[in-house]
Amino acid sequence: MNHDRAVIESVPSGVRGFDAILGGGLPELSFSVIAGGPGAGKTTLAQQIAFTAGTAKRPALYFTVLGEPTLKMLRYQSQYTFFDASRVGSAVRFINLTDEVVTQDFNSVLERIQSEVKRSNPGLIVVDSFRTLSIPLTAEPSGAMDLQQFVQRLAHNLATWEVTSLLLGEYDEQDHAFPLFTVADAVIWMSQVPDRNSVVRKMRVQKVRGRATMPGFHTFRITEDGLQVFPRIPEQQAARRRQLTSRQGTGVPGLDEVMGGGIPAGDAVMLVGPAGSGKTTFATQFTAQGLLDGETVVVAIFEEYPEEYLARARERGYDIEEAIGSDKLRLIYMRPLDLSVDETLAEILDAVDQIDATRVVIDSLSGFEIALAPSFRLDFKESLYRLVGALTATGVTVFMTYENNGGFPDSGVTSEKVSFITDDIIVQRFVEIGGELRQVLAVIKMRGSSHSRDFRTYEITENGAVVGGPLRDYHGIITGVPDLQARIPRLAHEGLTTNETALFNLLVRLGPSSVEALATRVAQPREDIAHDLQRLVALGYVTSLSDASVGVRYRAEAQQPS
Repeated sequence: MNHDRAVIESVPSGVRGFDAILGGGLPELSFSVIAGGPGAGKTTLAQQIAFTAGTAKRPALYFTVLGEPTLKMLRYQSQYTFFDASRVGSAVRFINLTDEVVTQDFNSVLERIQSEVKRSNPGLIVVDSFRTLSIPLTAEPSGAMDLQQFVQRLAHNLATWEVTSLLLGEYDEQDHAFPLFTVADAVIWMSQVPDRNSVVRKMRVQKVRGRATMPGFHTFRITEDGLQVFPRIPEQQAARRRQLTSRQGTGVPGLDEVMGGGIPAGDAVMLVGPAGSGKTTFATQFTAQGLLDGETVVVAIFEEYPEEYLARARERGYDIEEAIGSDKLRLIYMRPLDLSVDETLAEILDAVDQIDATRVVIDSLSGFEIALAPSFRLDFKESLYRLVGALTATGVTVFMTYENNGGFPDSGVTSEKVSFITDDIIVQRFVEIGGELRQVLAVIKMRGSSHSRDFRTYEITENGAVVGGPLRDYHGIITGVPDLQARIPRLAHEGLTTNETALFNLLVRLGPSSVEALATRVAQPREDIAHDLQRLVALGYVTSLSDASVGVRYRAEAQQPS
C-alpha cells in the first residue's frame, strides 16, 4: 500500500558541513535547541544561519535576552565575513528584551515575542540566550510564572508557530532530561574542550526528527568566515570514483621495475624509513613525475615550511613552483598543534576537487600525528583509516611517508597502524656492508599486484634517489649487519649469455616458475624473459611444463649440459 510522504523542505544554514551532519539541513518549520557552554560558538552559529536564511519578505528575528547588549554583540559579529550590515534591520532584525525582563515579568516577555512575530511574519526566529533569565526579576506580581514555566511556554509557542526557530541555551549534556529537549524537533550540542595546551571544538547532533543524522562527534573551527564543521569521514564516501587499471610512474629510477611496472592508480602507498633515509626525496620525485606526465598533484606537508620544501626540491633539480602558479600543484602546509583529522582531510579534499588532482602526497604522517590535538592522537589508527579511506574513495593515488626508528620492518607501524589500510608498503633502512653505511629498500606488500621481493640498494644523488641492484649474496639484511655468503659459480654453456645464466640459476633456486613470476622476480620485461627461456629450452637447460590448472611453467634440469 503506497502512502504519500509529506515533503519537508530544508532551511540552508550557510555553515559549511553543518547541513551534512543534520542529514540535509534544518527542517523547515522545526523548533531546534542549540546547547553548550559559554564560548562554545552558539551565537556565531545562530547568526550565520540568520544571515543566510533571512530575507526582506521573511526576515530572521533575533531576540537577545539579558545577554550582551545588541550593539556590543553586533560589533563583534560584524568581524565575520558572513555579516552584512546592509541587511540589518530588514532581512535580519535584532530585538533586545532586556527592558521587558528587568522591569516586568515573563508574561510580558512572551507577549513581546508574540507581537513581533505577528508583525514581521518571519521565516526564522532565534532566541539567545534564554537561560540567563535566572537572575531575579525586579517585579514579580502574583501569578507570575517562574523561569522553568517561561522556558516551557516559549518552547511550546516556538514549536507550534509556522516558523523555523532556534533556542540557544547554556546547558550541559547531563541536562538532556529537561522537558525542553523532549519538545524540540532537533537538538545540537556544542562544546570546546581544553586538552593540555590545545582546545578542540566539537559538535554532536542528538536528534533531528524525520532525518537520518550523521552520528558521532564532529569537530568545527571558528575563523573569520564563521563556523566550519568537519563531518566525520566514512559518511562522505557516497560517490566513489571508478578505479583505474593503469600504473603511475614513481619518478625514482629502478623503483617502477621493483613494483612490477609502477604504482597501480588509486592505491595508497606507504614509504616507511628512519630519519635521513630519503623519504621526502622519494615523495618529491613522485610529485615531479606526476607533473611531468601531465597530472595534477596535491602535497600536504607537516614538518617543513613551504619555502624550505620548495628550496629542497630545487636542490634536486625539481622546480615545482611553476606548477603551483599554473594550478597544477597545490601545496598545503598544516602545522598547528590542535588539528583534527577531519579538518585536515577537508582541506586536502578541497584541493583535490579544485584542481582535479590524481596524486596526493602526505609528508609525513609522523608530522601529521604530532600536529593533531592530543585527544586525536589517541585514536591515530582510526584517524589514518578514515583519512586514507576518504582519499582513495576519490580515485587519487596517495603516497605517504612515515618515520620509524625500529627494526626492519617496524611492526609498530606496518602491522598495527597502517598495514591494513595501505595497498603498498615500501620499507627503507640503513645497513652496514664492509664497514660502510648503505641504504636498502624492499617492497613488502602490494595488494593485488606482483612485485620484486629482493632487497635493493639505493642512493640519494644530487639529482634524487636511484634504486640499484639486488643484494642476493647477503643474508641477515633485516638485522642491519648482513653477512656475505660465498657462492660457487655455475659454469655456463659456451655461448650462453650472462642473463641466460642468471635466469637458469634463478630457476634452480625457485623451482618450476611461470614467465610472469620470473619477470617480476628479476624486474625485466616479460618478452625478454620468454626469449631467454626459449634459448634455455633449446639448449637443454630448461624443460617446459604444461598444466591446465596453472598454465605453462619452466623447470631447471638437475644435470646441466656439458
